[in-house]
Amino acid sequence: MQNWLARLHEIRRYPALMVGVVIIGLFVMVGICTPIAIPYGEGIRLWRGGEDVWGNNPKYAAPVWFDLFTRDRLPRTIIVRLADGGAETDEVTNGGMKRVEIALPFQYVYDGFPDELKLFTTASSQAAGRPIAISWETPDGRTIVLQDNRLLKKSDTYYISQDKDLRERLSKLAPEAGLFADPDNTEKPLKGDYRLVLTAEVPAAAELDARLVVYGKIHGLAGTDHRRRDLMVALLWGAPIALVFGVAAAVGTTVLTYILAATGTWLAGKVDRVFQWITQVNLIIPLLPVMIMIGYLYSRSIWTMLAIVIVLNIFSSTMLTYRAMFLQAKEAPYIEAAQAYGAGNLRIILRYLMPRLAPTLLPQFVLIIPLFVFLEATLALLGLGDPVLPTWGKVLENAYSGGALLKGYYYWFLEPSVLLMTLGIGFALIGYSLDRIVNPRLRTV
Repeated sequence: MQNWLARLHEIRRYPALMVGVVIIGLFVMVGICTPIAIPYGEGIRLWRGGEDVWGNNPKYAAPVWFDLFTRDRLPRTIIVRLADGGAETDEVTNGGMKRVEIALPFQYVYDGFPDELKLFTTASSQAAGRPIAISWETPDGRTIVLQDNRLLKKSDTYYISQDKDLRERLSKLAPEAGLFADPDNTEKPLKGDYRLVLTAEVPAAAELDARLVVYGKIHGLAGTDHRRRDLMVALLWGAPIALVFGVAAAVGTTVLTYILAATGTWLAGKVDRVFQWITQVNLIIPLLPVMIMIGYLYSRSIWTMLAIVIVLNIFSSTMLTYRAMFLQAKEAPYIEAAQAYGAGNLRIILRYLMPRLAPTLLPQFVLIIPLFVFLEATLALLGLGDPVLPTWGKVLENAYSGGALLKGYYYWFLEPSVLLMTLGIGFALIGYSLDRIVNPRLRTV
């Protein structure tokens, strides 16, 4: 008990270590909770989804917390469904027909214009091909005809924002602005209650449904990208993928390098010379170009990349560092004593030599984890990321290819970049603090 209290007291002398533990602890919690909240298959489906999955999200929408830094209240997405807030009335006419009117009301309270307008309609086979009139009612009592003779389809999307005829009738204002503009000041929207009304005469047995989407300029905690995807999916799933990739690569390279360095140093002779020759050859092989070549010619799977990273980093410069340390340790008196009572090579390596320097393994292991995390992000930024998995590097690559910086979508770059830097800082704080704890020469009084 006293030993544990002494260790805790020792850790309290290094506040940087505590900060690093808190940072990494938060990432670990996210890494554990994300697969539970968003299962692996669902995460991939969402990330690879298109209009069918993210059709109700706006494109290039900033996070909702952007609203805190502006005086104006930025518009959010409004979805009006017939089943939720709409109203339908029908009146039977002659010849087995009925006149149907669908009203989709909503309240607009924002200081800016929406980003886009879409109307989704579905009709039964009896109504398909029948004309339908679409009108827009404003809070000040005006009625604007959007379409007066549009033919119904079983499934149809009316891109109101792209209607060129409507733009001409709105004094060449974009429909998403002209339909909301205050007549006295067209640069500001008119707040109040709006209605989109659909009117059609269809057979009595026909069924109609409609959904209006008024796309906002802010959406979700992380915003959206060019494919309307909620970036929170990739930011959340990026944490477990980054941790698994970084920790697996660090464990594989550190442990294997440590074992091979101890084995080569103790056995010496040809074994040691072969290990040193492989290390020297491997040191002149550039890692990144090799990874790029493998990505283009063989596979971009993150697990294939992980295996290649481990193989290429076993015989790294760390092998030479461990060898120098083991050369000193093998001359220790207790090693000679173990040889004297007949201990074999395997026992000496595993029981006496490797445990001697084991405390130095942990700081080195912690410090190289972010290096592998950044490597995965670098490969993704170069277009060699896993085409399936949502990662931070993939978000950066999409932001770069989509011209996020040129178009002013800074959140798209900053969010994954900040997460990568924060993760690296967390491991750096822990690694350097552990190095000071286990290395007496670096301790402060």
